[in-house]
Amino acid sequence: MNWDDEDAPPALVGADEILEATEEKEKRVPITIVTGYLGAGKTTLLNYILTARHGKKIAVIMNEFGDSLDIEKSLTVNKDGEAVEEWLEVGNGCICCSVKDTGVNAIESLMAKKGKFDYILLETTGLADPGNLAPLFWVDEGLASTIYLDGIVTLVDAKNILRSLDDPAGKVEGHDESDDHGPVMTTAHVQISHADVIVINKSDLVSEEELQAVKERITSINELAKIFVTSQSVVPDLEGFLLDLHAYDRVDELDRAGRGHSHLDKTISTLSIPLDELSANQLTAVDAWLRAVLWENELPGNEATNGPAFEIHRVKGRLFLQDGAEKMVQGVREIFDIFDSPAPSSGDVPRKGKLVLIGRHLTDLDFKKSLLDAVRTAA
Repeated sequence: MNWDDEDAPPALVGADEILEATEEKEKRVPITIVTGYLGAGKTTLLNYILTARHGKKIAVIMNEFGDSLDIEKSLTVNKDGEAVEEWLEVGNGCICCSVKDTGVNAIESLMAKKGKFDYILLETTGLADPGNLAPLFWVDEGLASTIYLDGIVTLVDAKNILRSLDDPAGKVEGHDESDDHGPVMTTAHVQISHADVIVINKSDLVSEEELQAVKERITSINELAKIFVTSQSVVPDLEGFLLDLHAYDRVDELDRAGRGHSHLDKTISTLSIPLDELSANQLTAVDAWLRAVLWENELPGNEATNGPAFEIHRVKGRLFLQDGAEKMVQGVREIFDIFDSPAPSSGDVPRKGKLVLIGRHLTDLDFKKSLLDAVRTAA
């Protein structure tokens, strides 16, 4: 039989082509954002990564090369007559870059060196809000096709972090609120609230009692983050500490939510809402509720108009459906996604869902009632 071009049946895709497409998708490079105040130990940590014999090929994007970084500059990338990026090849197989902007341009040019590295670490300035940076890796289609956000790591100085949290001088711009609406929100708050891993560094400078107070205060802000304690930025193991965090495609840490002392910090807290199995209509209701809360900054069912404005920094969740499906929820600021769980729970795990919010003024409003009412109405 002769086929015209327009009538010809679609060509079959061979197994080799499918495998090639799958491998290409899996080649996306994980990126970890490293943040923390000046003096928390970021430079010491990154210096270790760039000099230690750990056998991993890591690209480190730094804001600037400090004098303590014992490596030689080997390449400068110029743009409009200005040095925008400086690339370094270091002896242990890693490469390093210094940038003068958010780092997005550096990442794009870094991908041209694909194959030379397996991981990217992006250092932010001491005053940076990681919540402004993280959504870029979801929204920017060009970046999303080549890299994926593995997680946010925040270093804190055990000796000074409590002072930083309570210091009005460190307030986030635009959050200088009146006493009626609680204490101001500092940069230290947002760096902790967005973190998937928190490294309490310089632990050798404080007593056991002081260290415990730091842990409790941090946990009251962010109950989901893993906490590591170090001195002099000595890293026990890169995996699970800075690399291979899978913070945006897993929700293993949800069980930690609900165990902290949320009253210890009046600015940012963690809120956990349990959910039973959902019907398809109820899943749609959860999606609509999240859109109202994250996009419109409105809490469905809340009639009060004179209270403090809430602010959501992170959303994580696991949802079980009545048809047997399992969904995950991940969000940073107004960007969120509900997707099929890549690793469904085993059959012996109770099918009890949970949605966890980290943000500001969560204890002043009844988020739990609002969500459960929305779910109940859609039943």
